Amino acid sequence: MIALGCDHGGYKLMVAIKKDLDDKGIAYKDFGTDSEASVDYPVYAYKVAKAVTEGGCELGILCCGTGIGISMAANKIKGVRAAVVNNEFGAEMTRRHNHANILCMGGRVISEEQAVKFTDIFLNTPEEGDRHDKRVAMITAIENGTFEAD
Repeated sequence: MIALGCDHGGYKLMVAIKKDLDDKGIAYKDFGTDSEASVDYPVYAYKVAKAVTEGGCELGILCCGTGIGISMAANKIKGVRAAVVNNEFGAEMTRRHNHANILCMGGRVISEEQAVKFTDIFLNTPEEGDRHDKRVAMITAIENGTFEAD
């Protein structure tokens, strides 16, 4: 199950993403918003982040005007690794190397077609282990206040 959320600035991207997920038969839970009327993005970032970290959803997708604000809000939730993406390479590497669990995109930065493509890449890219597991563990240690730099 994929958790979805957006504010007014990312609404059109989310409509396109939901259509693509529907066409592919991929299950999702939509946390809103449901129009281009102005709303506060932290509300949707929080809902999606909690769905991912509490196990109700495997991954999340968030969209706002730039992807930046909504990613900052989501990253405040312990266990979230949300990344803003605006190209195919970033969509792949944020999963492969950084084990991101929430993809963030901006409706004023990328097209609906790009959002669908980046979502597909994100959802279908496996995490690489080895040295990347070590680095992700270091990120977690920073989050937990137990990291010590050499």
